[in-house]
Amino acid sequence: MKIIGIGRNYAAHAEELNNELPTAPVVFMKPSTALLHSNADFILPSFTNDCQHEVELVVRISKKGKNIPHAQALEYIDALTVGIDFTARDLQQELKTKSLPWELAKAFDQSAVVGKWIDIELIKDWKDINFCLYKNRELAQQGNSVNMIFDFEQIIHFVSKYFTLEPGDIVFTGTPQGVEAVGVGDLLEGFLEDDSVFEFNVV
Repeated sequence: MKIIGIGRNYAAHAEELNNELPTAPVVFMKPSTALLHSNADFILPSFTNDCQHEVELVVRISKKGKNIPHAQALEYIDALTVGIDFTARDLQQELKTKSLPWELAKAFDQSAVVGKWIDIELIKDWKDINFCLYKNRELAQQGNSVNMIFDFEQIIHFVSKYFTLEPGDIVFTGTPQGVEAVGVGDLLEGFLEDDSVFEFNVV
C-alpha cells in the first residue's frame, strides 16, 4: 500500500507559504507506517517545533492501473474521505533551503491521518465537495474541491504515468489555506460535508 501526496494544489495555500503555483502536480510519498489508525492519539514528534496540520480530501484506489486515461480516472476510485497530512514545517523549510527531499518532514510515523471512508456513490459532484478541520471545536481550515488546481482526474492520470496504482493505495489531494501548528492537548476533528470522519487528540 502506497500513500501518495499532492503538494501546493490550492492557490491560496501556495501563497500563504510563499510558494510558486505549480504547472504540474507536486508529488511526494509516505510509507504505510505514516498511517494514524482508528482515531488513535497523535504523538507530537520531538524533532520539530512547528508540526502543522494540513486537512485534505483523500481518495482510495480500487483497482490496478498504469497510464490511466484522464476520462477513466474516476473509475479507479472507490472511496473518499478527509485526512491530515502532518508536516514538520521547520524541518521542511530547512530541507528546502538545502534542496533536499521532504520525506523527513512529511513521511514520519503517524503523519497521515485517514478518516472514515465514504463510498463514491454518495458523491454527487466531484467539483463541489466541502471539507473542513476543527481544532478545539473551532474552525481551523475549510476547503472545496472546486478550488483544486489539479482535479481528481488530473491527479490520477499524472501519478499513474510514474507509479502503478494498486488497490488500497491512498492519494492525498492537497490542502487549502489555514495550516498552523498543533500542540499537546489539541483536539482535531475532520468533516466531509456535514459528516465527522475523524476525531483525535494530540499528546
